[in-house]
Amino acid sequence: MRAIALIFSCWGLLTQSLLADTVFQTNSQGKEIVLQRDAIVTHEDSSFLVYKHFDLKERRVTVVRLNRGSLPMRVQVANAAARTLIVENWKRFGYKATITDQAGKIMQVFDLYLDFYPPGGRGSLLESIAPRTVFPMQIDSGGPDEYEFEKIDRVEIQGEHLGITLREGRSVGGKFLMPTTRPAEVRVLGITDKYDPASQDVFDFSVPLFQLKIISFE
Repeated sequence: MRAIALIFSCWGLLTQSLLADTVFQTNSQGKEIVLQRDAIVTHEDSSFLVYKHFDLKERRVTVVRLNRGSLPMRVQVANAAARTLIVENWKRFGYKATITDQAGKIMQVFDLYLDFYPPGGRGSLLESIAPRTVFPMQIDSGGPDEYEFEKIDRVEIQGEHLGITLREGRSVGGKFLMPTTRPAEVRVLGITDKYDPASQDVFDFSVPLFQLKIISFE
């Protein structure tokens, strides 16, 4: 809880000078209120407004789709430099890791999380399964458990087997436990240094977990 409180405190200080797009709405009393600061609007028409922002609770970038309804909305659009700065801020507060794939390629990824797609990358994500920042596992010679990213130092992937070293020094092994009985693959998603602030997506890194070899959290 102290770590989360510290993140909220630091975020408030840093975003004072890093305002990106701001979304306003006029309420039923005719007063304009702020719906969202530090956002990047990716789509706007007469019916819908779509923007992405950093969710502090989940520690990842998320998308919000608003139906304009009957109350007026207005967007104060930032310039490209401000959008780039806010993405750099997002990268500071999400989960960061150095990732090595099975071919030995090493990448640094920010705002890391797991999400679920049909097997083989076919089709869109399985929206009925929530993204997460934990590894659910069937422990070797034990029952199910899950390990939060913030408590993990390193994950080693060997086939369908995971070896997790926790920051406290303890190690556990087991099989990734899918949160659904439907056919699905788990992917590791996040932002790299090449991420385009104007992108419709909240990631530019998307690799099936079992194509990776090591995830070392910072």
